[in-house]
Amino acid sequence: MKRVTLKMDTERKISRIAPEIYGHFSEHLGRCIYKGIYVGEDSEIPNVKGMRKGVVEALKEIKLPVLRWPGGCFADEYHWKDGIGPRQQRKQIVNTNWGGVVENNAFGTHEFMELCEQIGCEPYIALNLGSGTVQEAAEWIEYMTYDGGSELAKLRAANGHEEPWKVKYLGIGNESWGGGGSMRPEFYADTYRRYRTFCRDLSGNKLFPIACGPNADDYNWTDRIMPLLKWHTKAIALHYYTIPTGNWEHKGSSTEFDEQEYYQTIRQALRIEEIIDRHLTIMDYHDPEQKVSLVVDEWGTWYDVEPGTNPGFLYQQNTMRDAIVAAIHLNIFNKHSDRIIMANIAQTVNVLQAMILTEGKDMVKTPTYEVFAMYRDHQGATQIDSVLDTEYTGIGEISVPALSESVSVSENADGEEFVHITLSNASLTESCEVYLQLPANQEFTGTAEFSLLTNEVNAYNSFEEPERVKRQIGNEEWYGNRTSVTLPPCSVYSATCKIRKFDCKCE
Repeated sequence: MKRVTLKMDTERKISRIAPEIYGHFSEHLGRCIYKGIYVGEDSEIPNVKGMRKGVVEALKEIKLPVLRWPGGCFADEYHWKDGIGPRQQRKQIVNTNWGGVVENNAFGTHEFMELCEQIGCEPYIALNLGSGTVQEAAEWIEYMTYDGGSELAKLRAANGHEEPWKVKYLGIGNESWGGGGSMRPEFYADTYRRYRTFCRDLSGNKLFPIACGPNADDYNWTDRIMPLLKWHTKAIALHYYTIPTGNWEHKGSSTEFDEQEYYQTIRQALRIEEIIDRHLTIMDYHDPEQKVSLVVDEWGTWYDVEPGTNPGFLYQQNTMRDAIVAAIHLNIFNKHSDRIIMANIAQTVNVLQAMILTEGKDMVKTPTYEVFAMYRDHQGATQIDSVLDTEYTGIGEISVPALSESVSVSENADGEEFVHITLSNASLTESCEVYLQLPANQEFTGTAEFSLLTNEVNAYNSFEEPERVKRQIGNEEWYGNRTSVTLPPCSVYSATCKIRKFDCKCE
C-alpha cells in the first residue's frame, strides 16, 4: 500500500469556489430534454408541469447551481419565437445537428424557466449567433426581462408569465470557430460586440455576457480575441472533451475497455489543467487586471454511442472510469477557482457524461452523479492551500498521477469552521493511505462525515441494477492535527469535519 501526506492549512485561504463550477449543460439533443427532463403534463410519469419529478429532485439533491440551454450546436439554429405560445401551434423543425429528428418546440423559454425555478438554479441562455439576428436576440432579452408595457412584455404575460424573469448568464456565440459559424477570431469578435451592444440590461436585470472561447488547445483563438473583447465581456468559454483514443472517428466504448485505454482516458482528462493554465497565461497577458474570467462551458467524456442507438443522440453509459474523470476535473476547477467562475458538464440527462439516464418511467443515477453529490459541499466554500505529494500509476509508457485532491473550508451560522476534503485514486491496482495533516495550531475536532465511491472500473448502473455503483456514507471520529484515510483502487472519497484553531507556543 502506498502512503502519502496531504498537507492543509485552513488559515491560508486562496479563493472562493463559485457554486457555478458545478453547473450543467442541457441541449435539445437526443433524449436530454424530451423523454429525459421533460415528459409533458399528460405523461403517466410523475411530473410537475411536464418536468420529470425524479430528475428535478435528483438535481436539487446535488444543488445544481446553473443550467445552460438550449445548446450547444442546437442554439445556433434555435429561434426562440418558435417555442412560445400554445404548444399545438408551435413550429415543427428538423434538428439537423442531432439525428435529423423533428423538434416540436414543446419545450421552450417558459418551460426552461419553469425547470430552473423547480430546481432552484440560475438559467444560462445561449443566444443564436449563427443563423439568428441581432434583433431576434435583443427581443428575446426584452421578452424575458422587461417589466413594462412593451408588446413583447405583453406577449410574455399572454403566454402565462406576467412578471419578468431574472436572466444573468448570457452566452453570445457557441463554438463560433466551428459549427456555430466557422468564423475567424476577428470576425467573431466584431459580431459579438454588435450583439452585446443590443442585448441590454432592462428593468434592473443585469446580464453577465460570456463570449465564445477556444476549442481545447486552440491558443491562437484566445490570443486573437482577447485584445478585441476584454472591454466587452465578463468571461470567455472553453470547450474540452476527454476522448480516450484522441480520435474523433473512433472514440472507444464507454464500457468495454482495457487497462491501457483506461489510463489513456485519465491522461487525456488531466490535459485540461495544462490547457487551462496556458489559456489563462494568454488571457492575463492581454488583461493583467484579470477582469475577464474563464468558463469551462462544455467538458466531460465522449465515447462511441451505445450499440443500437441513434448515432446523433450521443447516448453512452457511465462507469467508475467516468467517476474518476469527474473527480479529477472538479478538483482541478476548484484549484483554479480564482479564475474559473463556472463549468458545465455535458450533459445533464441521457447524453454524453450524464448525471441521469432514463428509459420510459425508469431512471438511474450514474457514478458521475455520485461524485457531484460527494463534492457539493465545496460550492461557495473557500479553497485553501493544500499540497499532496502523489505517487504515479499507469501501464507501459503511460504514467499519470494516482491521486487528485482539493480542499476547502466554510463556516456555519454559529461561526464554526468546517474543512471539506475530496480525493480520488486513479490506480487500478494499489490502495493508498493518505495522511491528512493540519498545522500544529489547527486540529480536527469531532465527527467526520465521509463518502466513498469504489467498484470495478467498468462497473455501471443499469436499469436492471440501478444501485450497483453507489457511494458509501459513514462517520468517523477525528481528533488532533493528523489522521489518515485509505483509498481503495479506483475510488473517490470526500469528508467534512469541524476544525478549531488555537494559539501554539511550540517552537
